[in-house]
Amino acid sequence: MFDTLYEWFWWERIWLPVNLTWADLEDREGRVYAKASHLYVTVPYTFAFLLIRYLFERWIATPIAVSAGIKQRVHLKAEDNPILEHYYITQCRNPAQADIDGLSKKSSLSVRQVERWFRRRRGQDLPGVLKKFREASWRFVFYLLAFIGGIVALYDKEWFYDTREVWTGFPKQSMLESQYWYYILEMSFYGSLLLSVAFDVKRKDFKEQIIHHLATLVLLSFSWCVNYIRIGTLVMIVHDASDVLLESAKLFNYAKWEKTCQSLFVLFAMVFMVTRLIIFPLWLIHCTWVYPVQHYPAFFGYYFFNVMLVVLLCLHIFWAYLILCMIRKFMFGTVSLLYKNCLSSINFSKSVLMGRKYLLGNVVPQIPILNFLVLYCKLNKLPASNQLIALSQ
Repeated sequence: MFDTLYEWFWWERIWLPVNLTWADLEDREGRVYAKASHLYVTVPYTFAFLLIRYLFERWIATPIAVSAGIKQRVHLKAEDNPILEHYYITQCRNPAQADIDGLSKKSSLSVRQVERWFRRRRGQDLPGVLKKFREASWRFVFYLLAFIGGIVALYDKEWFYDTREVWTGFPKQSMLESQYWYYILEMSFYGSLLLSVAFDVKRKDFKEQIIHHLATLVLLSFSWCVNYIRIGTLVMIVHDASDVLLESAKLFNYAKWEKTCQSLFVLFAMVFMVTRLIIFPLWLIHCTWVYPVQHYPAFFGYYFFNVMLVVLLCLHIFWAYLILCMIRKFMFGTVSLLYKNCLSSINFSKSVLMGRKYLLGNVVPQIPILNFLVLYCKLNKLPASNQLIALSQ
């Protein structure tokens, strides 16, 4: 039974084009080909990455965070209460008022004490800025080194500049040592991310991240086994280019360097749009969809590989939407914030003036800040300008 499944899984017509067998990918004539057995080494490397990450976050990232003024936030710990803890874990973290009343009776605590317990318990589970900084710094260091390593490995290769060269001589393309380490380290890193995702800060795109890591590992594994290594290296370097900027923007955001963070985020958005929404579909997917059939007939692996690339493209479109929403907040959120500040100043000034009218009669001296607010609202055509004019008169 097991042998039958094994033979079916490695059936050559699934993985390789017609008239091509696994024997054609055996090492000969000075050529070295990637083999599925090579991928076993990624397992110990994955756990090695987890260990290196732990040491890096503890001995390097944490001191850097402290020097940047980022400290571990101390939350008030909720008192031990088995009844409330069981409800928190199994039912809901934010119970309705009717449930709070019921829990109050069961635990012999007042409603106020139950509400306070749930607030503190939720606060304990909130990830601190220090934890986010350490995670982002680890990813930043790897993506930076991986991107630099990818440039060093590919800058002198002809297929880096002309994607038609990706398929020249396929499948008899000898694997280079730089390609071997580029693949092994990237796959080990994504394997470590997949294992640590349950312990990392849970974000809004948690499910999309899982799909992305799985799709990346499947793509890299498949391209390794069928000697699609050239296109695989191009896909990796295109992804690493924007990830470096994203993680660096996060680091400056956690350190409260807002202008630097926003500048890096805008730069990241530009690189992301160019690499993942232009270069990735128009160069790389075009390369894997159009050029291979000029060398061999389409087969199952050809369609499978391209479908996985399209899955990644769909994730890129989803993230591009989130990025554009963030940029929209940068551009229009400031105006909204100024408007809110203006209104709050109006209310404050109005309360001050009403108080002075009450104490000093109808004599209300002109206040410079009020005149400034009138001018600001007029210039920005804010509806609050009429209220200010009425107050200033």
